[in-house]
Amino acid sequence: MQPERRPYIRDSEENRREALIAATQALVAEGGPQAATVRAIAARAGVTPGLIRHYFGSKDELTRAAYTALVDGMTDKGADALAGVGADPGERLAAFIAASLRPPVVDARAVGLWAGYLHQVQSDPDLLAQHELSYLRYRDQLQELIAGLDRGAPIPDEQLRREAIACNAVIDGLWLEGSILSHSFQQGELVRIGLASVGAILGVTLTNYPMFIPELSGPSATILP
Repeated sequence: MQPERRPYIRDSEENRREALIAATQALVAEGGPQAATVRAIAARAGVTPGLIRHYFGSKDELTRAAYTALVDGMTDKGADALAGVGADPGERLAAFIAASLRPPVVDARAVGLWAGYLHQVQSDPDLLAQHELSYLRYRDQLQELIAGLDRGAPIPDEQLRREAIACNAVIDGLWLEGSILSHSFQQGELVRIGLASVGAILGVTLTNYPMFIPELSGPSATILP
């Protein structure tokens, strides 16, 4: 079967790059990294194979760009959520967590795409380095939000780091299971569990921000302790 081919159109460099990244991600999600050949990527994006080298230098660079777009895109959703809240540190942390545990971040296709890259992350030092940068970008944002909480006394940087690692692990686990087994969770349940669990790690209450859980926004909302 021939891969689906988009019609050739004259477009901007940015749009061409985005089309190549999207094509790479779609092929990896559908058939794993081995499905994302140069020819298949070009056909899916509606460009000639030579444009991959023109815009990215090599297929490996395109692979790294596609992976970066995936993981940094999920971090960006959390950062975007902060623009819609005030200065209250607990509210900001809750908004960041909630954005990480609901669609479009929680998504079976995103998990499939992420899993498709795992083997390459271990075998490609450059991709591993990019993975580390993206991981630290999310964890550092989380640590900064945790550091802003008023817990009655200054918290040492090393403790903040350990707390961010632990909270990140909880969020990652909920994201993974919630994306793959979405039918096993009630609406908003991932967010409720995430807020309660991160709050327990930090010794604070984050479940008193029901505005981040749609079905709990009414006056009779019931949330986890």
